[in-house]
Amino acid sequence: MKIALIRPNMGDYRSTDAMPPLAMGILAARAREHDVVFYDDRVEPIPTTIDADLIALSVETFSARRAYQLADQFREQGCQVVMGGHHPTFLPEEALMHADSVVTGDAEGAWEQLISDSANGQLQRVYVGNNQAELCDYRIDRSIFAGKSYAPIEVIQYSRGCRFECDFCSIYSFYGSNVRTRPIDHVRQELKALNRKRLLFFVDDNLFSSDENISVLLSTIKPLNIRWSCQISIDIARNLDRLDQLAEAGCRYVLIGFESLDENNLRQMNKRWNNVAGDYLQVVHELHQRGIGVYGTFVFGYDHDTTETIRRSVDFALEARLDIANFNPLTPTPGSGLYNRLLAENRLLSPHWWLDSHYKYGDPIFTPKSLTAEQLTEGCFEAKKQFYSWSSIARRVANKDKKFSVFGTAMTSIANIISRREVYRKQGRHLGT
Repeated sequence: MKIALIRPNMGDYRSTDAMPPLAMGILAARAREHDVVFYDDRVEPIPTTIDADLIALSVETFSARRAYQLADQFREQGCQVVMGGHHPTFLPEEALMHADSVVTGDAEGAWEQLISDSANGQLQRVYVGNNQAELCDYRIDRSIFAGKSYAPIEVIQYSRGCRFECDFCSIYSFYGSNVRTRPIDHVRQELKALNRKRLLFFVDDNLFSSDENISVLLSTIKPLNIRWSCQISIDIARNLDRLDQLAEAGCRYVLIGFESLDENNLRQMNKRWNNVAGDYLQVVHELHQRGIGVYGTFVFGYDHDTTETIRRSVDFALEARLDIANFNPLTPTPGSGLYNRLLAENRLLSPHWWLDSHYKYGDPIFTPKSLTAEQLTEGCFEAKKQFYSWSSIARRVANKDKKFSVFGTAMTSIANIISRREVYRKQGRHLGT
């Protein structure tokens, strides 16, 4: 069979911060006996016609409208189209309005069955992946990423799932409370095969899944002499010895969801445990002293947010000299407790905002309690503009509190320039074509 894999973007434009999508490499590895081509809408135009027996799209909520438009276009040409990913998992009936079949959950196993059924003319409407299966048969084909203009970062996965059930996140709904890890010997061999001159990024939703898992991983990475980054929960900072181990193993950047400085907001988002590590400023200081940069994320729009809480968050990010930061309006996505709650409270401005032709990236999606919708949009964009002003970038990159190498300083500079560009490029863009 001729199989085309497509990773849609939010719209028909190219991005400069895209990383290789491991999910598509996993699909390609499990279809090696077929003729597979891969198109990434974020870094290359999608052909208007594709010679394929089967076209598979991986769909996120922000890319759903664009994905549906592409799917409709190819189905009109007589192509068989299937979809998978987080968005079709939570809204399979919606996706099936634009696809011949949908895979819910993890693709392994279900994807192979779908291909076999398609080849035999017996394609089913829905295939259910096993989100609890062991990751012993994890495979990935990285050859499909060759020649594409991705950020100079290698990506890898150690675990799937997250032990926390944050209100605004759908990961817990997707995987449940079980966090699965790959066999460490498999991870070691993959790490050895990657380009060690590049910064490596663990795409795990939370690399700190348990003390045991992080200990095994750090002891495996340390002898390999690689520089890497990850997403990690702030509670790892309770143990300063663990931070030492992170640094000694080559960790150079961590993405931490600070989310809010307000205790009431943290309680509402089910993230009170953020306070277990102590003062945010001290956490950032401890990481910087170990040569580890911090990418901090914040969300605004919870019931206790005001223009003052937004201002205080930006002040903190500047005072802490965060290396990178994001200030996002709260985004209720299907599968999250937040979406269900706001829908029940009749506070969603457009219940299917991802399909709304009037919605633009950064627009308010719901009615906040202590802000107007316009204040939320303006506050988030102004926060980004202030943080990524040229003077702010210069002060933060030159921060003498950080024990950064030349490599670390260079990476921080490049990341800030790219982030600044993407802030202005995405704001106010319509989703889809």
